[in-house]
Amino acid sequence: MAQLLFRNFKMLEPELGELQDGFEILVEGDRIRESSDKPIKAEGAEVVDCGGRTLMPGLIDSHVHVFLSEVNIRFLEAVPLTLMTARAVELMRGMIDRGFTTVRDTGGADWGIKTAVEQGNVPGPRLFIAGQAIGPTGGHSDPRRRTDFGTRCHCCNAMAYTMAVSDGVSEVRKAAREQMRQGADHVKIMMSGGVASPYDPLDSLQFSPPEVAAAVEEAQAFGRYVCAHAYTPEAITRAAHAGVRTIEHGNLIDEPSAKLMAEKGMILIANLVAYYAMRERAAEYGMTADMLAKNDLVIDGGLRSLEICKRAGVPVAYGSDLLGALQVEQSREFLLRREVVSPIEIIRSATTIGARVLRQEGKLGTLKPGAFADLIVLDGDPLKDLDLFQGQGRHLAAIVKGGRFHKNRLN
Repeated sequence: MAQLLFRNFKMLEPELGELQDGFEILVEGDRIRESSDKPIKAEGAEVVDCGGRTLMPGLIDSHVHVFLSEVNIRFLEAVPLTLMTARAVELMRGMIDRGFTTVRDTGGADWGIKTAVEQGNVPGPRLFIAGQAIGPTGGHSDPRRRTDFGTRCHCCNAMAYTMAVSDGVSEVRKAAREQMRQGADHVKIMMSGGVASPYDPLDSLQFSPPEVAAAVEEAQAFGRYVCAHAYTPEAITRAAHAGVRTIEHGNLIDEPSAKLMAEKGMILIANLVAYYAMRERAAEYGMTADMLAKNDLVIDGGLRSLEICKRAGVPVAYGSDLLGALQVEQSREFLLRREVVSPIEIIRSATTIGARVLRQEGKLGTLKPGAFADLIVLDGDPLKDLDLFQGQGRHLAAIVKGGRFHKNRLN
């Protein structure tokens, strides 16, 4: 089994939170076999000299949409699955180029694109998928025109392929089961209005408590969990009482709902960059004035949500939630969060907390022996300079996923 021996680097283990000198790391196959502050003996291993740079775990983005290649989601109804897939390949390549070796897709990506990455047919981060995002009629996963009373076949309609509309306990139960039959790692449901959907107010409550409970029951029975799109305290509270594990967005969270999340052991996946990018550029890609008006309602709450969760003890993972051409802004989230949280807290959100979201503690987001060999090597110290994550990976000297170089300019 092939071995790589990394030497001459400053190690950033996110749990510790500071750079360490004098370590070596031995990779065997797709795993880290050994990490030591003494020289590692490994005859036959390929030695990788990092030139004194910083070595840390690969990044985890806990909220992406690799199949949502249009900023105005409704435009996907004119996109066939072949074009949707081709665009996803390009989007995923950009993600791993930026150092994101793992991403959690929260609506759209299927077992096929996940398998293509696993088998090496296309380059990209390891994928954890939800399949179709599930919501009620008129909710955040229902972007149909008001003149459209039916749903076109999803075989030729990327919009229908990536989203499901279900009403009532039995339909929600069936939809959740179907996503898991199709290989979902988690079930995504809609519990409040959204920016990118045309007609639902942000403060609308979507899915009744019995419907949410049905999705949670089915996910837990299958060994999976439910993540919920929710902005408001009312939606977050309903999700918490029903057993939802993670809240996506949560911009309008308040102190009581954050306290409840902490009591329930829940995790927030924040994604500030999506709202800034939409305010700045979404109109040119067809997002409507009504959608942008809803965006303005939540953008100011983003940083405040981080502060509230920090006080309440709610872990916050790194998410981007960018659509289509805006996905190039993925790493800008590091810069936005530094206004209220420290660099190491942001890095942990994209490593150790991300691994917790994925239930991959000790396997991802760490440099400990036994973890997957997902590594990035940076040209400086990210604890002092978060701009090292910018520039579409320009400051990453090496990117390793599963023990294989995706990028290597060290030698």
